[in-house]
Amino acid sequence: MDEEIDFIIDSLKESMQKSIDHLENELTKIRAGKANPSMVSSVMVDYYGSMTPLSQISNIGTMDARTLTIQPWEKSSLEPIERAIINSNLGLNPQNNGDTILINIPQLTEERRKDLVKQARAEAEDAKVGIRNVRKEGNDEVKKLEKDGLSEDAAKGVEESIQGFTKEFSLAVDKILTAKEADVMKV
Repeated sequence: MDEEIDFIIDSLKESMQKSIDHLENELTKIRAGKANPSMVSSVMVDYYGSMTPLSQISNIGTMDARTLTIQPWEKSSLEPIERAIINSNLGLNPQNNGDTILINIPQLTEERRKDLVKQARAEAEDAKVGIRNVRKEGNDEVKKLEKDGLSEDAAKGVEESIQGFTKEFSLAVDKILTAKEADVMKV
């Protein structure tokens, strides 16, 4: 019985960590006014007839805090890359200089910053919902074990520990969100 409980707790923690990892991944896509190669990570380019991630056909870097550089491995892919960035609805304006593509990242307006904070909060709430769903699944598993002979006191203890690390993961989400909000609102 103890092995089952340990397995349940470990798998719950792992699932909750996946919610945190997903949140962090989604928040990297919310730009805070600084150039970051991950801003164009979702761009797919028509490369010889197949849709290919931009990072697989070019080097993506930053020239300074406001400029992204994209150096394709083949000059013939400059125009398809430029077209893909424009069509990606990221609000970026690529400039092709014949060798590389430069993207100037515009300064964010106050209104845009507030929209990005709302977006970040929505992602954080999704992560918390995921964590709560994992908690519910865990509590359901404990109830099944209780029907199979786990004592009421032991079940209560496991549910309390599940609630304890649920709270830890929720606080981690809050901490990540607070840091992202501060980053976005910083001028």
